[in-house]
Amino acid sequence: MKKNLLIIGCAALLLTTACKNKQSMDNPFFGEWNTPYNIPDFEKIKPEHYMPAFEEGMKQQKAEIDAIVNNPEAPTFENTIEALEQSGALLNEVSAVFFNLSECINSKEMEKIAEEVSPKLAAHGDDIMLNAKLFERVKAVYDQRESLGLTGEQPRLLEETYKNFVRNGANIPADKQDRFREINSLLSSLTLRFGNNVLKATNDISLTLNEEQVKNLGLTDGQLAAAKEAAEADTSCKEAYKFTLHMPSWEPFMQNCNDREMRKLMWENYAFRCIPGSKYDNSAIIDSIVNLRLERAQILGFESHAAYTLDDCLAKTPEAVYKCLMDLWTPALKKAKQERDEYQKMLEKDHPGEKLQPWDWRYYCEKLRAERYSLDEEVIRPYFPLERVRQGAFDVANKLYGITFRENDDLPKYHPEAISYEVLDGDNVIAILYMDFFPRESKRSGAWMTNFREQYEDKDGNNVIPIISMVCNFSKPTKDKPSLLNFDESETLFHEFGHCLHGMLSQCHYRSLSGTNVPRDFVEMPSQVMENWCRHPQVMKEYAKHYLTGEAIPDSLITKIAAAATYGQGFINTELLAASLLDMDYHSITKPTKIVLPDFEDQAMAKIGLIPEIISRYKSPYFQHIFSGGYSAGYYSYTWTAILDADAFEAFRESGDLYNPELAKKFRFLLSHGNTIDPMKMYIDFRGKEPSVEPLKRNRGLN
Repeated sequence: MKKNLLIIGCAALLLTTACKNKQSMDNPFFGEWNTPYNIPDFEKIKPEHYMPAFEEGMKQQKAEIDAIVNNPEAPTFENTIEALEQSGALLNEVSAVFFNLSECINSKEMEKIAEEVSPKLAAHGDDIMLNAKLFERVKAVYDQRESLGLTGEQPRLLEETYKNFVRNGANIPADKQDRFREINSLLSSLTLRFGNNVLKATNDISLTLNEEQVKNLGLTDGQLAAAKEAAEADTSCKEAYKFTLHMPSWEPFMQNCNDREMRKLMWENYAFRCIPGSKYDNSAIIDSIVNLRLERAQILGFESHAAYTLDDCLAKTPEAVYKCLMDLWTPALKKAKQERDEYQKMLEKDHPGEKLQPWDWRYYCEKLRAERYSLDEEVIRPYFPLERVRQGAFDVANKLYGITFRENDDLPKYHPEAISYEVLDGDNVIAILYMDFFPRESKRSGAWMTNFREQYEDKDGNNVIPIISMVCNFSKPTKDKPSLLNFDESETLFHEFGHCLHGMLSQCHYRSLSGTNVPRDFVEMPSQVMENWCRHPQVMKEYAKHYLTGEAIPDSLITKIAAAATYGQGFINTELLAASLLDMDYHSITKPTKIVLPDFEDQAMAKIGLIPEIISRYKSPYFQHIFSGGYSAGYYSYTWTAILDADAFEAFRESGDLYNPELAKKFRFLLSHGNTIDPMKMYIDFRGKEPSVEPLKRNRGLN
């Protein structure tokens, strides 16, 4: 994924809002932070502080819920819905800090705490959602909604609160509630174990080579320098070069290494993580997760987990998702087969009689790209130093929305590599932004946006600014060069920054409706739309500058990048759509099914005709998005929202002004209003019509 949302282990906890009621103790969570903007004082937080803070947070919220339930006054919006929204401040705070840090500076201590607290949080969430007396009060207010004279965000909060209770079991029969609770507890532990296994497997496996072995492999000086520094940083490494399974190391190796056996070894190391029989086998966990999700969905009255999940999304039904994916699958697969045939011819010249394999694809893809478009990644990278790409994203945000970014190294930081910014709209600081760019063993792979605090207004009407974090895994600078991105990585930065804008520009009253708290198949739109600015020639000329000379990227190279924009899209779209369809197949089952790997995945891929030279973007044993990342029956959203983002950018393109002030104002309204208004209504108000799929097909060369 290119994104990710704050995952706190228990969806019900996302309802909680700020209401500090801390005790004066040594535990930093129990006192005022006394920091700029009330940022968590990361240096003072130790692992031993988390469990007492979690326990006290749950205790406080339980008391707040009891006060709502036992209120002798008749239920009202204020004494029930708003009171619930404002409950759990401490728990929300410690959860945000802990689960964010466990993603990017994990440790055995953090893993142990997560294993202990996750079932407790699930049980606590169930205690709220399955509290019959509390739901009785919520329902009483909901049933009177037409006569209450609610204004602003109040009707939406009431609707979402009621719906959240129903979706989390408030209406299920009493005799099924114990099993429902048990399922939630089991899932919280299983998803945690799945993610930890993937992280450990990714860190455990690497390819180490000596000076003689790297000669004539075709690897670039930059790759070799990074691999040498990785080896030097690993005291257990006995060789001169270390290549890891983290994308900044693995993918360039697969693209440039001319030794087919070494490519095969690295591909197998990557693709066979956590498979049946391996050290970190995830197969039994997958079987349990899939069947438990099905059982829970059916307790809630849905045919499948996908039906349950999609009922609260824009897509609404599994049928609609399958149709969207298959409409693009057919042209994508056709294009992928054409690409395969071209690469097969190239392979024949190097290895007569051999058949193209998955570990060959990236190598010949890059080779043909260089031949056809005279594009060499090592020619492109110098024009995309990380700092310039980051500044490019800042400049686009400034031109669209008028905001600026001021680095402030004095703000508390959770890790020395994190860069901290104040985000200003005029003279007003509207958000805090952290950027954390480089891989480390304690950080999970991928790139995501999250937050340590969401935007909201407190009980006195004061705006509480969000604390946003953007986490990536780009190549580290070497002794001789800064971090140089390829073009895909540049788009990743713009993508995650788009998520950050969604959180930073929020102007909502209620936290549970603010920022990125929108349907899963809408949340990727604000991020993906930013990629369009990243790749536009006009914008590229403004930020893509050579790290040594400062020279702007030449028009000839921009032309080549543009000409190659649809190159390789067969592979890119096929592997993405395959993963999306695999996700749907897991979560569309309607009866208990013994999930046997690799059989289930092989059958799913055979059904859609995936060619053997390509694998799903994520094979099941390391498909973190759906088994530990909150995207179950939701990975399709990257494609669903791609239709929206291409259509949205088309509005700017048609206007003749990439920074059209009127359109930017309308789009900022969409970004700033979170889930306070139906997202599709906001989109249509911005665009003036329903979205069209044609811009996406054109952009990807699939029309």
